[in-house]
Amino acid sequence: MIAALRQRAALNALIRRFFAERDVLEVETPILSAAGNTEPNIDSFHTRFSGHVDAGTAQRWLRTSPEYPLKRLLAAGVGDCYELGRVFRNGEAGGRHNPEFTMLEWYRVGWGHHRLIEETAALVRAALALVQRDARLEVLDYRSLYRKHVGLDPFEATDADLHAPLADVRIDPEGLTRDDWLDLLMTHCIQPHFSDDCMTVVHDWPATQAALARVRPGTPPLAERFELYLGAVELANGYHELNDATEQRARFARDHALRSARGAVLPTVDEHLIEALPSLPDCAGVAVGVDRLLMAMNRTGRIADVLAFDFAHA
Repeated sequence: MIAALRQRAALNALIRRFFAERDVLEVETPILSAAGNTEPNIDSFHTRFSGHVDAGTAQRWLRTSPEYPLKRLLAAGVGDCYELGRVFRNGEAGGRHNPEFTMLEWYRVGWGHHRLIEETAALVRAALALVQRDARLEVLDYRSLYRKHVGLDPFEATDADLHAPLADVRIDPEGLTRDDWLDLLMTHCIQPHFSDDCMTVVHDWPATQAALARVRPGTPPLAERFELYLGAVELANGYHELNDATEQRARFARDHALRSARGAVLPTVDEHLIEALPSLPDCAGVAVGVDRLLMAMNRTGRIADVLAFDFAHA
């Protein structure tokens, strides 16, 4: 455990040097917010403030990422910035997950997602150097990835085509969408084949998986988003950031509709973010799971190996 703590401290120091050298400002934003994350596959912890009503909304949500307040700072003119801090996701505990974990998130004004891929890979390489490792970089688009590993076009394949490679996997299909099946193909049929000494970056995702990314018109329209994997471990998720408030409100509404159909909690929509989006400069941002990075650096599949105390012992 002591060795893991020292390695984490060294990585935190490296991250801060990395961004200081690039003149990216470190900031801190609230951990408790009046709004939650509406993303259908993420569950937020929530609590209630017991003080005077004049202090603000009593219902509070523990952040699942610092994305919303960081974008509000960008809209206010803070410029390039990052945050290194704790985030929380309910229901995610096990070998690779801890409900409380560390996230690094940063934004570059005037950048697109392809330029940010290069900087994200540079940070991961710097981290690997702490353990005398390196990794080559492979960058490919979402369509090429699926053609390479499962022999189908993710945009044109029928639902039956998507189900076929998963025939031997026990899956309850109830309520699963096309995007859910694509995700299952990624986790069961594609990720396990990523080379341990390679950073694999997948960009230009289906528009239905845009989250908070811009969508580039075309046939098909594509989300200007990327994910970075080191070996089979997903480390980073980045976007060319959406700054259309009307579109963002519509996406929140779609999230709520899907959550409602599943009988899930409906987190409060972040009106402060929607209000700020018209002032958000053209920018790209990325979130990196620091615990995941430490796991990949050490070639371990157990998140407990890189924590002082995991959830079961906290």
